[in-house]
Parts: sequence; structure tokens; C-alpha cells
Amino acid sequence: MKKETLDADVVVVGCGIVGLAIARELRARHPRLAIIAIDKESGLACHASGRNSGVVHAGFYYTPESLKARLTAEGNRLLTEYCLKRSLSILRCGKVVVAKNEAEMTLLHELKRRGDANNVALEIIGEERLATIEPNARTHQEALYSPTTSTINPREVVESIATELREGCRLLLNEAFIRRIDEDCIETTSRIIRFKHFINSAGLYADKVAHSFGVGLDYTLLPFKGLYLAYKDDGLVRAHVYPVPDLKNPFLGVHLTKTVDGHVKVGPTAIPAFWREQYNGLSNFNVSEFVEVLSSEARLFAVDSFNFRKLAFDEMRKYYGGRMKDEAANLLKKLDQGKFSGFLSPGIRAQLLDRRASKLVMDFVVEHGENSTHILNAVSPAFTCAFSFANFVVDKMQNRCIVHS
Repeated sequence: MKKETLDADVVVVGCGIVGLAIARELRARHPRLAIIAIDKESGLACHASGRNSGVVHAGFYYTPESLKARLTAEGNRLLTEYCLKRSLSILRCGKVVVAKNEAEMTLLHELKRRGDANNVALEIIGEERLATIEPNARTHQEALYSPTTSTINPREVVESIATELREGCRLLLNEAFIRRIDEDCIETTSRIIRFKHFINSAGLYADKVAHSFGVGLDYTLLPFKGLYLAYKDDGLVRAHVYPVPDLKNPFLGVHLTKTVDGHVKVGPTAIPAFWREQYNGLSNFNVSEFVEVLSSEARLFAVDSFNFRKLAFDEMRKYYGGRMKDEAANLLKKLDQGKFSGFLSPGIRAQLLDRRASKLVMDFVVEHGENSTHILNAVSPAFTCAFSFANFVVDKMQNRCIVHS
């Protein structure tokens, strides 16, 4: 059967938060552009955008020269304003980062220095002040307080942006990217789409789409499964409680999160997955992905890049829950381990691997082809940064004369 042919100025592949935010920014600046956004799923926010923690990050973890540092504080402000303006759910509970010992206090002050450089509101507080903000948190002498960290409902935000876009942008669900036909044409599930510019925000498959355009060939995506445990007592904490992270890897460690409806969850894991959408059991099993991912992970294990062996073993232990409960208990004065009620719906982190250096990429990565833009590493805090990230991407497109008024 001959497929329908569509024409667009811009086609966006991937209707997660980043893809929709970019489409929204393009439409706002250039309302005459014909924009088509496609997604392979039948609904919105089926993957990372709907399965993340919902935490709106402040932006103090990131080195000042990084894109994450540049975009997170502004992203926090824009997303908070968006939720308040549209009466979307938001819990402005704040966050404390606690230290276990003297060595971690040094890292705590490093986070404060980074936050100051990134224009983030932060305070180093003593145990007495900590008790007024989060009475159940336990720290060694001092803690870091972030008043602008909050929680939203990710799916609600995505649906709100999609509702805006439906008035001036064509959203096509159940429409997977199949292949690039030539420099300005792609084939999807049921259509042929011609375009002037192509935006790849395909999440777990962004590398595959980019490679078909000859872009990002030194990178591949590795999936890491994130699991949270639910806790039955909503009064356990008032604020998010986080440990001091290992600043050499992109994962923040087990922490306690207040959800937008006031519940408490503990996690996440960062367990190496064996195919890209390995959410539960053998669901979405893909042989070629299994071989490819296992091969990459085996190489990292063999050379022990970025201490991958310890990371893998430590994270695998969290599958049994006890390790996560113990790590959570280290952050608090009181925790009843009998009140945990099992794992919540899992998410998959699409973590970029630089194959040349055999290391995980810490920062956002955006690369361009002749008439294409590829979001290759939109890991946390990409949801927080969605609107500032969209501004950044569209600015770059305009500087390259890709879109015009």
C-alpha cells in the first residue's frame, strides 16, 4: 500500500518533554512554520518523560562550564512558572543534602561553590536549622539546603504542553521513525514525511536515529533501570533528602523523594539493563539490542572504565531492596523498614556512552547535521531543563540559519 506523503518545515521525532518543548518554542517564535511531531507510542510520556521522579532540580551538582549548569537554574524557574500559571500540580518542598562524615562535608562545600557559580539559591546550614526544615534528616555537622527544589507531575506537564501544541502543530502518535530516505525525507510507520529541518529527540533510540543521518557516530546509548521503593508513611519526611553524591559519575545515589501528592519513595537504582526498554521481565526483548548492549557493558566491565564493575555490582544488589533500605536509613534518624511496600513502576535512563573514551557522558549532548539537530544525551535533569533546553536548541538552529521568521 502506498504511504501518505506529508510536507513539513520541521519534523520532530519523539514526543517526550524535550521534543514537545522544542516544538513549542519553535511555534512561539515562528508561528507560520509547519511542524509535525511524531512518536512511536499510542500515548504521551510512555518512557523517560512519564517515568522520572518528578523532581524539579535546582542546578548545583554541575560544573559551571557545563550545559547542565547553564540550563538548570533557568529551567527550574521556567518550569515552576509554567506549572503555577497553568495551575498544574507542584509541591515546593525544598531539598536537603546531608553528609555522613568530614570527607563528605568537603564535597558539600564543593556543591555550594558550584551552586553559587550557577546562580542557584543555596544555604549551608547547621544541625539546628536542619531540624526546622527536615527534622528526620541526619547529617554530620552541616547540610546543604536547596529551597527551589520541588516536585511536579511529569505526565500532567507533558499533556499540558501537548494540548498547547495541538492548536498549531500536528502531533502524530503510533508513528515510528523507520528510516531516512534521503537528505530531506523520512519514512515512518504509515507515512513519508518531507522536511526542511529534522529534530531528533527520540530518547532511548536517539543514537540510532542520529547514526542514520551520519551524526554522533562515536556515541551509543546504554540503558540503566531506575527503580523506586514506595514507603507507606507519608509523614516520614517533609522535604527531599539526598546524600552527597559521587561527583565522578552521573547518578545521585539513593535518596528520599516527596511526590507531588505527598507520598514518599526511596531510590532510585541505576541498574545496567540489557536492552533499551527492559522495564519488566522479558517485555520488549530485542535480540540485536541485547547483543549490542551486552557487548558494550562487557567492554566496560573488562577495562573497568569509570569504576564500572563496582557500579554494576552495587546497583545489582539493590534489586533485592535491602540495600536501598539500608542506604535510606543512613540519611534519617528514624525509618521503619517494615513500611516499605515494593517497587514502583520502573524507568530507563538513556545514558550516552562515548565509545572512544569508554566513559559515560556527564553533560547534555546536542549535535547537528546539515539540516538536522540531534538531542543525544537528554538525561536528568532534562525534564527540569525542558524549556531552557528548548530555547538553547532553537537559538542554535537560528544561528545556523535553519529557521527564519
